[in-house]
Amino acid sequence: MFWKKKSTPVSWIAIFLGNPGKQYDQTRHNAGFLAGDVVAERMGVKINRIKFSSLTAVATIDGQSVLLLKPQTYMNLSGGALWQAMAFYKVPLENVIVVFDDVALPPGKLRVRRKGSSGGHNGLKDIIRKCGGDTFPRIKIGVGSPPHDDYEMADWVLSKLSGEDGTLVFEAAAEAANALKTIVTQGVDAAMAKYN
Repeated sequence: MFWKKKSTPVSWIAIFLGNPGKQYDQTRHNAGFLAGDVVAERMGVKINRIKFSSLTAVATIDGQSVLLLKPQTYMNLSGGALWQAMAFYKVPLENVIVVFDDVALPPGKLRVRRKGSSGGHNGLKDIIRKCGGDTFPRIKIGVGSPPHDDYEMADWVLSKLSGEDGTLVFEAAAEAANALKTIVTQGVDAAMAKYN
């Protein structure tokens, strides 16, 4: 007789926004993916299982199972991947943590929010549209705004991180991993008090 190891039900989903493909590695728009890599490394897991149109892993944070999700759908279609995972694990929107880049914040600045609008971020727009609302906690990683008004926003967010901006964003990705753990273990208010 075979005994199946009883798995702990997933109680949280942490979705890290970015674009798949080598050409997008270490770009401003992939700050969410950078944070996901830090979380995975700290938890001793690899986000490499293909499920829900994403690369996934399940990590345990303080006894709670957290699905780590890096959608492979491209940024603008992130909501479909998240919706699949939420439906499968029956996780409410309030237990979904979205980690993403924010051009409105200076490079390396972190902001934790309980809920809110998309702020023009296409990944968030898709999540709000497909997953039924905006009542999910989010961790914004500042990547800075374009250096001048003529700079195309798409070119800016898809530019590679380098120099001081790169250092600050990589440090913020590590701090975002700490903020995520705080949300899961102590709640959003505690994370907002500590990281905002």
